[in-house]
Amino acid sequence: MPLAWSKTVKEKLRRLRRGGTPRVLDLFAGCGGMSLGFQRSGCEIVAGLESDPARAKTHAANFHRHLSPERQQAHGKPRDVTRLSPEECLREVTGEKSSEIDIIIGGPPCQAYARVGRAKLREIAQQPDAYLRDARGQLYAAYVAYVEAFKPIAVVMENVPDILNYGGVNIGQLVAESLEAIGYECRYTLLNAACFGVPQTRERWYLIGIHKDVDCVPSFPGPERHVVLPIGYRGTRSHALRWSESAPRHAELLKEPSADLPPAVTCEEALSDLPVISSDEKLRQKRSARDLKALLPYTSIPGNSFQELMRNWKGFEAGTGVSAHVIRALPRDYEIFGRMKPGADYPAAHRIAHQLLLEKLEVLRKRGQPIVERSARWHDLVKQTVPPYSPDKFPNKWRKLERDFPSRTLMAHLSHDSYSHIHYDDHQARTISVREAARLQSFPDGFEFCGAMNSAFGQIGNAVPPLMASALSKRLLEDLGVASRQSASDRAKSFTSNSNARRPSMKVSSG
Repeated sequence: MPLAWSKTVKEKLRRLRRGGTPRVLDLFAGCGGMSLGFQRSGCEIVAGLESDPARAKTHAANFHRHLSPERQQAHGKPRDVTRLSPEECLREVTGEKSSEIDIIIGGPPCQAYARVGRAKLREIAQQPDAYLRDARGQLYAAYVAYVEAFKPIAVVMENVPDILNYGGVNIGQLVAESLEAIGYECRYTLLNAACFGVPQTRERWYLIGIHKDVDCVPSFPGPERHVVLPIGYRGTRSHALRWSESAPRHAELLKEPSADLPPAVTCEEALSDLPVISSDEKLRQKRSARDLKALLPYTSIPGNSFQELMRNWKGFEAGTGVSAHVIRALPRDYEIFGRMKPGADYPAAHRIAHQLLLEKLEVLRKRGQPIVERSARWHDLVKQTVPPYSPDKFPNKWRKLERDFPSRTLMAHLSHDSYSHIHYDDHQARTISVREAARLQSFPDGFEFCGAMNSAFGQIGNAVPPLMASALSKRLLEDLGVASRQSASDRAKSFTSNSNARRPSMKVSSG
């Protein structure tokens, strides 16, 4: 490692330990979930680089709204990090001739480097400009190139658990080895967001790398809450962990939470204070364009510490009303939603739909208006009542939230439909709103989403939960000997509960 690089890292660390603000660059930033978590710990988000136009605008609107319109527009421009050198790209965004970066965060898509062999990853690590010559490694190589260019003290990466076994290869281990080759001590593990105050059982792979000159082995935050993971999650986790066994130095074992920890935040605790979307409101939204900036007034006070945090997150206070509380119009399915039991999936919904069809046919028969099976009228009624998907092919397409349990994982597929997250309230009988999806990811109510409704859903489903990122950033700063600037009262909002809702006994199973 060049002496100049070593000197730069040590100078940055001294500045931070003297009270300087950590400066963070978010690559593949999305709408800013990881940025928000690091900002909560007292970091400055220098820039978030993102290729999707709506996500780039969302990031700029939330993290750079204090800048001039010209500079905010520069931050909100979508950028392909493989097109310009790191220095040119950041100069274009910030307007500064040079920017000091202490921490680089982000999650390049694993597909980009899953196609690259071990030898190619090592070549990229040794030759940062290799991505200009070989498209197979562009995104991963660009990440490494930014690390080479800005010489951060630490890096944080996020990805899906399958990164530990992508086509039979432990890509996570290759990433760790490649970063280690350019001077970083790396560790990775799987963490579930529900153990960190997020009302969602979202399992993801995280890697932390700290420059070797810091003389510190990276570590991960211990769980703050406990939850029994569903069987599918336990199986995925066990499968992924088998691949991490081949890397005992880099792969960190999961930490079992104490049974004395508070249980995970439930869907009801996360959502119950948001305005009810009545039949009239459903009809109003169906007839008009969904305006993500329109406010609906809160109709109750916060019922617990999570709701209090979502309304009053420092810098993202919501005031008296909530925005983006809009839903998809699905009139065919409202009655099905209302009859589904908590945790029910698509086969159950399909059976309910057929029962509704029989009931409608019987009503028509009693009125003296019988419908002949397979007739045109019969087919029309079926179309108006029964979803067209096969229950055998799409068993997990629909799912109703459970009031007393965290949500299942939100995915980017929310941009296409939201059947995977049907509201637990039988009377509202609908899928979740954009704001409810944001709450389940732990985005505060004052966080705004740019673009149309479908785009906002996709941005949320693809994001790192801010409270998960907050726990990671706080632990990283502790390892670096840098004090987190998150206030004690703000921390307490995440970890205490005032709710009187029924709570099941929960604990994490390692599978």
